[in-house]
Amino acid sequence: MTTASYDAALAATGVGAFQKRLFALFGLVWAADAMQVLAIGFTAPSIAAGFGIPVQQALQTGTALFLGMLVGAFLFGRLADRFGRRPVLIATVLIDAAFGLASAFAPSFGWLLALRFLTGLGVGGTLPVDYAMMAEFLPADRRGRWLVALEGFWAVGTVVLALASLAAHGTRPEEAWRVVFMITAAPALVGLGLRILIPESPLFLLRRGRTAEAEAVLARVARTNGRPASAPNLSQAARSLGTPKSAGSIFRPDLRRRSVLILAVWLLVSASYYGVFVWLPVRLAGQGFGFLRGEAFLVLVALAQLPGYALAAYGVERWGRRPTLIAFLLLSAFGCLAFGIGSSVGFLAAATLLMSFALLGTWGALYAFTPELYPTELRATGMGSAGAAARLGGLLAPSVLAPVLASGFNLALSAFAALLALAAALTLMIAVETRRMPLG
Repeated sequence: MTTASYDAALAATGVGAFQKRLFALFGLVWAADAMQVLAIGFTAPSIAAGFGIPVQQALQTGTALFLGMLVGAFLFGRLADRFGRRPVLIATVLIDAAFGLASAFAPSFGWLLALRFLTGLGVGGTLPVDYAMMAEFLPADRRGRWLVALEGFWAVGTVVLALASLAAHGTRPEEAWRVVFMITAAPALVGLGLRILIPESPLFLLRRGRTAEAEAVLARVARTNGRPASAPNLSQAARSLGTPKSAGSIFRPDLRRRSVLILAVWLLVSASYYGVFVWLPVRLAGQGFGFLRGEAFLVLVALAQLPGYALAAYGVERWGRRPTLIAFLLLSAFGCLAFGIGSSVGFLAAATLLMSFALLGTWGALYAFTPELYPTELRATGMGSAGAAARLGGLLAPSVLAPVLASGFNLALSAFAALLALAAALTLMIAVETRRMPLG
């Protein structure tokens, strides 16, 4: 079988220094992306002071970033499946770094909105390519835990952002946002130079009929990992593939059901996540619970994410992708309900930490599961579409849920819990378990 013969050749190269370098590099940019996404909560008051506008208007920079991420995730996912992972890998982080840094020097609010949209293109584009490529360099028995661990860099970015915001307090209020944006762009700038050294995905090359190049990349992986450097013979796999065919669509008949279901799960989880961690804290801050938006508490929230990722990494390999995802979705729903019944500072803080643990474990399982649902020729497209669905959920959260939020705090939390429970039910309907399955 084609995929099995490739997976055997990949396994023979070992898992070691090559994958660790790839993991660290992708993690660096993923942490940078977390900083870009979450920065709006810390920069909006400073942006408002700098341009003399209301804070509500300054929050439009977050909307512009999300719109850019929506477009970038879908666009670059398609490009990565058509032209290769490597060129898109470099292009997306170049856009991320260049426009992220330029944001710090925006001369007007209009320019800032445009630059945040362009930054979002790069941030959104890194998601499908990074996860598709990381998955394609890992054998089936290691893939799940490594992909979950990669998502853990989101917590690293959260902590660095909180520290950057604390450092920016020493500057004038109207200039603090510029300092934060310069710091958030730094990891992507470092990652840009290092990404040039990454080879093309051998599985993508094999699918394109470029067998000799695929063998050369696998030989390089073996050398880096200290294994015998002889190139693996992928001729049988290439013959089984035949002439490269058009990829088609993630909604083609054999993929339609799983695509509809998994994209709906991404949208529901995203709406819940951003509703809980972006929009509800704004509401609570107005009720005297402003600590939920403080830098010190954000560090605690990020630290609570780490055991969530660890349990998800264990679960996806021990119990499977789908059962682990369902369990974390249900735990997240329970956390929302618990959050809604509390009123004291201590109870709300504990509930927030529980939701951070559960929701980020959910994201970890989701990132491990999704790329494995698609064949190589559509993997980046599938991840890009998932990223676009997530950004759509983040954009819809404040507008669609605003009437619910206005009706009552407990009702809003019940709504988020219902969305997460629905996501668990939809995941149950995906009749595929990808644990230890060779990539197609």
